[in-house]
Amino acid sequence: MNTSSPTALNPAQSPTPTQAFKPGIGLANCHLQTIFPVFHRPKPWVRTQVQWLDTPDGDRIALHTPVRLEDDPKRPIVLVLHGLEGSVESPYIQGLMPALLSAGFQVAVMHFRGCGGIPNLLPRAYHSGDSDDPRWVASQLKDHYPNTPLMAVGYSLGGNVLLKWLGEDGESSPLSAAVSVSAPLDLHLSSQQMNSGFSKIYQKHLLDSLKETLNRKAKDPALAQQMPPLNSPRAFSNFRHFDDHFTAPLHGFRGVDDYYTRASSRPHLINIACPTYLIHAADDPFVSPKAIPAASDVSSAVTLGISKRGGHVGFVRGSLWKPRYWLEEAIPAFLKAQFSEA
Repeated sequence: MNTSSPTALNPAQSPTPTQAFKPGIGLANCHLQTIFPVFHRPKPWVRTQVQWLDTPDGDRIALHTPVRLEDDPKRPIVLVLHGLEGSVESPYIQGLMPALLSAGFQVAVMHFRGCGGIPNLLPRAYHSGDSDDPRWVASQLKDHYPNTPLMAVGYSLGGNVLLKWLGEDGESSPLSAAVSVSAPLDLHLSSQQMNSGFSKIYQKHLLDSLKETLNRKAKDPALAQQMPPLNSPRAFSNFRHFDDHFTAPLHGFRGVDDYYTRASSRPHLINIACPTYLIHAADDPFVSPKAIPAASDVSSAVTLGISKRGGHVGFVRGSLWKPRYWLEEAIPAFLKAQFSEA
């Protein structure tokens, strides 16, 4: 990959957001849409440099950048938030980075605490409502690059965090544009969806990954003493039990229902003031269709991009033998359009 600095965005040449998503030939099934992108791409192929940010509470957060960031008002920085157990090496992140760089953006991928294979320093980790961490990272970016517009993209868990953050901040948001992809929106409904039908396969895969992450952290005896016990089979039987056993107590919630209520982004959508593109598929196997917002549920700053098909962080068009990743066209196009209007 060419790692030279990308050209500055030219507002006069910025395209409008791409047309609504339509699945590729042979890729209409929601599970194919969800699984195909994971295995189709080699990974990783975009090299990044990492900067460790020391948080005010004594922890650390990793920030990955393909090229060194610069304070350039013509090249916005896009802060990217990955999904549950994701990282800069996730296929959807790997695909987005070169697309944003080619479009003239700068890119910074934030790892949630403990992600990327390196444990964080505190017993706590991250969760679906963890808006404080990206808010703090954004403040660091604004301090270091005060003249550069800041935008954000969030996938799945990261999308929920982003939407909640935007709604909480309202008019005071530091972001000039944002895109959310496949956010769970309502965690009560999402936990039920993940514990039904074929979605249980995805649930088991993610819970196995979470268990491995926790076991890695528990190798530190001091941390292990402050964490809930890891030898409970029930805790890893489904997301509701996991969140009641680990997520809620580690992050100050009264229990799983308190966590799901306070961390869901859907109630915050009406307060979003930053131009935001909410991309979601009605056949998402991770999210209940009942959670999908209507126009009356969101503010005028939110553009609803709801398609009938697309799976979870899928949105593959073209064909099985010649796939095209629609998100890598739609996301830069929307952000460019917002930059042009600004």
